[in-house]
Amino acid sequence: MSTVQTLTGARWIAGLAVVLVLYRLYKHRSRRLPLPPGPKKLPLVGNMFDIPAVHTWETYMAWSNEYNSDILHLDLAGTSVIVLSSVEAADALLNKRSAIYSDRPRFPMVMELMGWSFNVETQVRTHLGDEWRAHRRLLTQGFTAKASAKYRPKQLAATHELLRRIMQGPDDFMVHFRHWAADITMRVTYGIDVQPVNDPYVSLARAAVAPLSIAGVPGKYLVDSLPILKYVPSWFPGAGFKRDAARWSKLARQMADVPLAETKRQIELGIAPSSFVADGFKALKERGNTYYTENTLRAMAGTLYVGGADTVVSAMASFVLGMLANPEAQRTAQAEIDLVTQGKRLPNFEDEAVMPFVAAIVKETLRWKNVLPIAVPHYLNVADEFRGYSIPANSIVIGNTWAILHDETVYPDPYEFKPERFLSDGKLNTAVPNPEAAFGFGRRACPGKHMANASVWVAIASILATFDITKAVDKDGQEIQPSYEFDSGFINNPLPFKCSIQPRCENAETLVAATNQGRCVG
Repeated sequence: MSTVQTLTGARWIAGLAVVLVLYRLYKHRSRRLPLPPGPKKLPLVGNMFDIPAVHTWETYMAWSNEYNSDILHLDLAGTSVIVLSSVEAADALLNKRSAIYSDRPRFPMVMELMGWSFNVETQVRTHLGDEWRAHRRLLTQGFTAKASAKYRPKQLAATHELLRRIMQGPDDFMVHFRHWAADITMRVTYGIDVQPVNDPYVSLARAAVAPLSIAGVPGKYLVDSLPILKYVPSWFPGAGFKRDAARWSKLARQMADVPLAETKRQIELGIAPSSFVADGFKALKERGNTYYTENTLRAMAGTLYVGGADTVVSAMASFVLGMLANPEAQRTAQAEIDLVTQGKRLPNFEDEAVMPFVAAIVKETLRWKNVLPIAVPHYLNVADEFRGYSIPANSIVIGNTWAILHDETVYPDPYEFKPERFLSDGKLNTAVPNPEAAFGFGRRACPGKHMANASVWVAIASILATFDITKAVDKDGQEIQPSYEFDSGFINNPLPFKCSIQPRCENAETLVAATNQGRCVG
């Protein structure tokens, strides 16, 4: 390294230290009420070294118990962080005060360096104004409970393909789940049919979302607390994040542009089937002056692509682990399905209302190993007060979904897979809260939750109707116990595990085979 580079680096460090000290002095003088409780803060760095690199949500939950508080305050090198660990606190702030709590932090690493600025779910509302409102309006209108119902034939077709793939290669169930999720997403969003093997869209989604899951964990990168670090040269010691971001940003651009270009090509050839993007372009052409633009469509489609790439895959993996952890729940659900279908057909969406135990399994799947242990952080632009505490302006506000959905006062034995907790007298128990926190909070809750729920329900019901899920055995005939452990990414994915997925009976094989003949079963 040259002398010039060394001097430049020293000036950067000195300048940052001065800015940080002045900022903290300003914050201290402007504070009136006490801050929420939290671990002791060190000078300058605050709690930077208290937050572990893995499973931060569990540490937040432990602190909540230690300080007997469902609202915590942390300091990440001058950035105020509020952690909410109960449904009451999250509802009071993120829902009831959503007018001031529905923005997002800047996320310099993800949004500015990695190129995910098209993702509506992480966009800074106050920076985009009318553009953000157009993005959100297009997405929410397209995926309300009623609007999502029109996509059910595509979801059912993708699920039948999933059954056929599992029948042919049960050991590759995680590969099949990824293909199924991409199949639904590409059909609904772009009108693109994915290839049976080595599909480029499936590969792209997996490659792009993996680093996004890593970088999306709050506190993972110092640049999110000190945005000025984004200007540090890539060669500077400790600036490996810049080199990573440069590499990952190419994948983000491809996710937004590659499938969109294919749909536009099909539209030009007159062969594009109905889809979110194709229908959106059609409306633009026919009506002209709409509230959205082609760039809005690009952003919305890319957001759906990202949202469907890994989240429902995680949910399906949790379902399989749940069946291994509680075989009795599997047998109960299968008996319920058989009572409705008589074993003569596969489940369909009309059966959901008369299969409460299957519905309970879906709810427990979303609660037990929830897909996003920490909700996408919110951002508070103005100072607020809550329960006698000061909530500083410019705070990052985190809903600790893991803590909320593992609250033993709400869900007894929270670490056990127990679908029956949602039932009473054979019916869904409305007194037990739905795991809605799994989809986020307030105005920034996941707009695709209706479609996601429907996809997971029909896949779970269909798999239970046709397969038995049991623990794998080794060469000596001994059961292989899964670890039930998950990684530490923003999206909660299980560590690799083995299981046995076999057809329940010969009739199940017949039902699955019939789905490939282009006719209804039953």
